[in-house]
Amino acid sequence: MFFGVVLLLLVFARRWAVGALYFPPVKPNQKLLDRIRNDVLIFDGAMGTMIYQRGVFVNVCYDDLSLTQPQLISGIHKEYVEAGADVIETNTFGANRIKLAAYGLADRVADMNRAAVRLAREAAGSTVYVASSVGPCFSPEQKPTAQQLADMELAFDEQLAILAGEGVDLVVLETFPDLVQLQIAARLARKHHLTVLASHMLEPLTADLNEKGERDFARRLDADPNVDIVGLNCGRGPADLLGSVRTVVGATTKPVVVMPNAGGPREVGGRMLYLNSPEYFTEYCKRYVELGVRGVGGCCGTTPAHIRMAARAIRTMSGVKTFISISSTPAPETVTQGPVVPVVMVPFAEKSPFAAKLAAGQKVTSVELLPPQSGAGLKSFLDKCQLCEDAGIDAINLPDGPRASARMSVMATAFSMMQAVKIEPIPHYCCRDRNLIAMQSDLLGGYALGLKTFLFITGDPPKLGNYPDATGVFDLDAIGLAQLANNLNRGFDAGGQSIGKPTAMVIGVGANPLSVEMEREIARFYAKIEAGAEYAITQPVFDVDALLRFLERANKHATPIPVIVGIYPLLSFKNAEFMNNHVPGVSVPESILSRMSKRTDKEDAIKEGIEIAREIREQIGLAAAGFQVSAPLGRVNTALAVLG
Repeated sequence: MFFGVVLLLLVFARRWAVGALYFPPVKPNQKLLDRIRNDVLIFDGAMGTMIYQRGVFVNVCYDDLSLTQPQLISGIHKEYVEAGADVIETNTFGANRIKLAAYGLADRVADMNRAAVRLAREAAGSTVYVASSVGPCFSPEQKPTAQQLADMELAFDEQLAILAGEGVDLVVLETFPDLVQLQIAARLARKHHLTVLASHMLEPLTADLNEKGERDFARRLDADPNVDIVGLNCGRGPADLLGSVRTVVGATTKPVVVMPNAGGPREVGGRMLYLNSPEYFTEYCKRYVELGVRGVGGCCGTTPAHIRMAARAIRTMSGVKTFISISSTPAPETVTQGPVVPVVMVPFAEKSPFAAKLAAGQKVTSVELLPPQSGAGLKSFLDKCQLCEDAGIDAINLPDGPRASARMSVMATAFSMMQAVKIEPIPHYCCRDRNLIAMQSDLLGGYALGLKTFLFITGDPPKLGNYPDATGVFDLDAIGLAQLANNLNRGFDAGGQSIGKPTAMVIGVGANPLSVEMEREIARFYAKIEAGAEYAITQPVFDVDALLRFLERANKHATPIPVIVGIYPLLSFKNAEFMNNHVPGVSVPESILSRMSKRTDKEDAIKEGIEIAREIREQIGLAAAGFQVSAPLGRVNTALAVLG
């Protein structure tokens, strides 16, 4: 018996020597890394915020709650899982010996970390990844001595060895204010064969922006062999972090994960407002993904409500939902309904005047006009349509609830146009507000009333505004809606049932030539073509070179479609800044911002905006199938001046 005990002690001593006292180290999670490179992962939101909302005072050690109130921590994890998180983080942010010493709990490091991982694993089930949160030992204000840095290494090593032993899928080194601590922690995490997300906390915007510094830290983490994923978290709200995200994504080849705070105070109309609604958070999460980010989640102030809305909106950006049954009957010209009756599909050129002109290779022109806010503004709207018709414009584009706002229905507006003027309406149709059944009914009804040409868009999620409690639906995204319309054109509904006589809708889709993650944008564009898209309209373009690069790639598809380029005549420098910072898919180059900033007179600024738009149109020239020009603030004469 005595010799057996001695032998057991020798085994444990050997494991202590290699840094894994209780369990052998796990290997890096290659499955997680492969997935985040090919898909966007949704991380959870704040743990501390949720604990505080449950009535736990801030003078309590939150990490200890995994032992003293396990049901509380488990319940928070389950809320994030139910909200749609792909990755949940353990309640271990400060569960290291140095941080716990302040509470007299340094001897409970192992118990806390093990309990936290097991609570998260229980809530995660078999489909959600478990990541362990590890925070810094020292705040930005502290200047640790050499001895303190040595103690920090021991503290990190101890905590990370325990987490590795519990088999976590990822370690999230987060809210690190400096790269010294962050890279030390990353090195020790790699020692224990952990997959590492190294997340840096940027200074709030009260400090000077330092793009060079942000690029340098991203490049250092990109070159660090101990780091698998680069992150940004805390410090700033969603909007304030946007520029830094753009810089970091462009400076690293590794996947980037962004977890902003829910939001901070911003001046709006002379008032300081706290913009922290789930809608506001979600809008910027979508913009991060458009910039090429591979994971989004939330930091301080975010809740399951934020994650739920962001998860739903972002997942609509990646394709058709799997529960939608959409027929893909392969028939380029005819489809057989039953054993006898052939259904002839209408050729593209015969579907509408707009389609006929595109099919003939002629340049098309369109003006984008917002539908009126109510019937009282319909006459003024129709007068503007008549001006466009008199000027020889081919069509009027009608945005559907732009920026998640509420106006007259695009279907009703388009039908009113058909009764009053001859110019062709092109209603945008947005996936945000209607479920699959309603979308199919609207398309069938609109077509029966005489609407021929449509533009299908996924749509922005509901955001802060007059209707903060509105919810998005997103049963389909633009790819799925194009497939649905294509099915109707073939004589089948979404479930593959015959609708009798097929429709002959012209199927249009959007395109973003300025996507930072161009491979993904091209893949989605090709998917839209394969779903049935027959033409595309881009977001407003200010960077001609980026547009031409996109068109070169887009036209390599086996069956390329005409691409109409969006142009927006700027009204002022503030207008240019707003477009650059707040409109998804739009980037205004510094050269144009500089030109607009020099025009302080209102009319001079409008003239400069028109001149810039005309220059862009001329530079694009024959590369585009046509131009869609926005009428900002309803200024139809401004749009006509660009096309004149």
